[in-house]
Amino acid sequence: MRLSNRNKTSVFSFMNTLLIMFLAGGTGAYFLEERRFNILGKESLLLIAIPLFLIILFYLNGRQIFEYDSEGEALHFRNRNIIPFLQKPLSDEFPKYKLLKFEVINMFFMKRLYITISSKNTGTTMLKYEISYLTKKELADLRFSLNKVIKTNKEKSVNR
Repeated sequence: MRLSNRNKTSVFSFMNTLLIMFLAGGTGAYFLEERRFNILGKESLLLIAIPLFLIILFYLNGRQIFEYDSEGEALHFRNRNIIPFLQKPLSDEFPKYKLLKFEVINMFFMKRLYITISSKNTGTTMLKYEISYLTKKELADLRFSLNKVIKTNKEKSVNR
């Protein structure tokens, strides 16, 4: 199964541009308010604070683009940001039989996917992906596919 929200890149880029424009406009309005009009008083700081808070919230939610591929004998996960220099893209590929378990954590606005795989050196390794921007259907499909792989792994280990 393949899952990707790469087709939403233009939406995320538009949101990013819009938030930066709100911050620039708010900064300009703040300086005009402070130097010229002085109508709002101390509330004029909200002209900068609100857009800045929204930008921070947008980036704290994590990498926007998530791709998953379970076709073939390997699982491939890719997680990247729309602005390449902000965060290093994550890309992991490993055989299906190494998948031990997964967990999806919901924290208010943020969603994280924790994958536990078997490893020769340390026994297990935990991989973390940011999936905040997946829809409920995409998240359900991801859970279904990963559960299917884990079920197959358990059946194979019982047969051995």
